[in-house]
Amino acid sequence: MLIVNRSVALLFFVCIACGLHAQTADTLRVLAIGNSFSEDAVEQYLHEMAEVTGKPLLIGNLYIGGAPLSLHWNNVQSDNAAYSYRKINVDGQKTTTEKVSIRTALQDERWDYVSLQQASPLSGQFDTYVRPLKGVYRYVDSVTGGKVRLIWHQTWAYSPTSTHEGFANYNRDQQTMYRAIMDASAKAKTLMPFNRLIPSGTAIQNARTALGDDLTRDGYHLDLHIGRFIAACTWFESLFGEQAPVTKYRPEQVSEREAQVAQQAAHAAVQQPFSVTEIAVEEAGEVGR
Repeated sequence: MLIVNRSVALLFFVCIACGLHAQTADTLRVLAIGNSFSEDAVEQYLHEMAEVTGKPLLIGNLYIGGAPLSLHWNNVQSDNAAYSYRKINVDGQKTTTEKVSIRTALQDERWDYVSLQQASPLSGQFDTYVRPLKGVYRYVDSVTGGKVRLIWHQTWAYSPTSTHEGFANYNRDQQTMYRAIMDASAKAKTLMPFNRLIPSGTAIQNARTALGDDLTRDGYHLDLHIGRFIAACTWFESLFGEQAPVTKYRPEQVSEREAQVAQQAAHAAVQQPFSVTEIAVEEAGEVGR
């Protein structure tokens, strides 16, 4: 009887181990190399939407506030442990580890996707992309043995009333900045063979046609609720190939109508990533039905 019980116990633990493997085998692992704009886009709401649709998702974000591509390239060359490494595990638990290098983070998980982006003041100035983007892209590809797919994260234009000094690069005009970002991100997509582009910038601009031309909390960082939710919806659809599940999940501070606009704005951006689509608020209730 003791032998039988031990056999049963062993079988039980083997089954548990197999179950845990099954839970993680199809996990999508996404790492952003960025700054506060990647923080706005991936550190909240994206995991929640994946969870309610039964999609195991692990998110990493290598954060340095305001970091441009040139800084990431310098950190790659010196293997500088300069990043705050934020990680949201499949169970939704978030951890933060300070003083982490890009190499260490790349080797921490079997990443499926790694995203790159330019700092917002330079986001519409393609000449600032070329050398560092090539360098960081090739480094990521080398460290991961060519097994990871790279993403370009297209960021957003500032509020029309933004006081950010970088807004002067675009004559302090939102439309000028948006058009410059579109031009630069389209060129980035052809400069290096990115697997996909995540059009957060166009999604925000689409939503502005329905919700007003701001959607920021300080002129450039996204509003903590609807702004970040729009970006998360865009990432969700770009990664999973289906519209964000706004009828199953939305932040408490986001109204049903706003959530539907977010879904519609994200979907239109994925379909047309370099041009604005007017979002009719009165029709937003049709989304997701």
